[in-house]
Amino acid sequence: MMRWLRRWRKRDGFAQADLYARATIYLLLWLAVVLQVLYSVTRPVRHSGAPTALIAASCLLAVAQGVYCVSLASGGLAEYLGQTTLSRRMVAFGAVLMAMDLAAALLLASQAGLRNVPGLSMLLCAAVMPFSMAHSLIVRKRVLALAQLAAMGVVCGAVLLLGGDRPLVAACMACTVGGPVWYAVTTRCSAWHLGVMWKLNEAKDVEARLAVAEERLRFGRDLHDVMGRNLAVIALKSELAVQLARRGLPEAVEQMTEVQRMAHEAQREVRAVVRGYRGADLAAELGGAQGVLEAAGIECTVTGPTDGLPADVQSALGWVVREAATNVLRHGDARRCTIAVARSASDATLTVENDGAAGGGGNGSSSTPGTGLAGLRERLTAVAGTLTAGPAPGGRFRLTAEVPLAAGPAGPDTDPDAGPSLADAHTTAHPPTPTPTPNLTSAAAPTAPAPAPSAFPSTSAEGAST
Repeated sequence: MMRWLRRWRKRDGFAQADLYARATIYLLLWLAVVLQVLYSVTRPVRHSGAPTALIAASCLLAVAQGVYCVSLASGGLAEYLGQTTLSRRMVAFGAVLMAMDLAAALLLASQAGLRNVPGLSMLLCAAVMPFSMAHSLIVRKRVLALAQLAAMGVVCGAVLLLGGDRPLVAACMACTVGGPVWYAVTTRCSAWHLGVMWKLNEAKDVEARLAVAEERLRFGRDLHDVMGRNLAVIALKSELAVQLARRGLPEAVEQMTEVQRMAHEAQREVRAVVRGYRGADLAAELGGAQGVLEAAGIECTVTGPTDGLPADVQSALGWVVREAATNVLRHGDARRCTIAVARSASDATLTVENDGAAGGGGNGSSSTPGTGLAGLRERLTAVAGTLTAGPAPGGRFRLTAEVPLAAGPAGPDTDPDAGPSLADAHTTAHPPTPTPTPNLTSAAAPTAPAPAPSAFPSTSAEGAST
């Protein structure tokens, strides 16, 4: 029992609602089967002289109809939710099985004597209800009403032919109409509730995908802002250097040095964008993670102060929040997530905890830099931080990042795998005069260095037009 309760608690809200709706339908179906079996083996029936084989056949047909109608109801639910189309041959076979079960019940009642069978109307109603439940999920309401009336007419007509009196016929009429109709309404309501839950779940999935797409657009805008400006200036300065080199001016070397410096700067800025160090704000990342997780149906709670932390610490912890939220979405089955920020005099601590045992692990075992927990440790190393992750009590997963407040960034723009660049070598040999990086306005019309007098009078004009 405790194991079943633990498995139930691990399910998310949608899975619990789905299981509850299906279990309700199947429980009502088997309740009708149990009622028919119990009526078939009551003392008046057993001592009425009815053949034992007929009693056994009635019970076996009731159980067989229950087993088959479970699969029929499951297929009917799938068709009601628009997932598949149920074969009409299965429906026809279910109707034949119901007719055989109803005929066995009527034959047993006639052998035992209609007046000797207590609750004969309930017996006949129980023989009709399993198929009526599954049938109500497949056909329209009008067709279902006609089928119920036809079943009532068949049952009442058979009871009259077997010698039943008017009170017995009236009781059979009430039971064969009221019971299956109530079962059909209950089944349709459960299926409708389940359909609404399916639509809400799909809407949450779409909302989560839209949130991820919005984050990708934001990343694309940041990358465009970095590369668009730098590439435009590099292109203009390269064309200017070509023009100067064709005229034999030494200023072409300075322009190409500036191009190298800007290319190296663009490379570092792109690396910073990819790693999440460019202008990362911890408060913004916490708000974004909370919005994405709640859009995916995960209850997220954020606590702790974020103001006053150094920029490099906020950037590192912001990346931890982003990566941890991504892992909770992709790799776990979490329903609740808690993100807490704590600050002391010496360090800042970020704790991400969720109730999905695999929610924080993800690809944490991956050795590929920049992914999973290995990537987070690499990024935290830049600010002398540490990362611990693993299971916590209560079937939870906890990820903790600690960053010393006194530690400065260990070169966030430095690629540990990259060697010295051409720009670094040239700067060591010939240190150039520092030139500020032009913006888009100045890049549109860069000013060339002053050319040699009277040798090439049109140099500046051509450089500017380029």
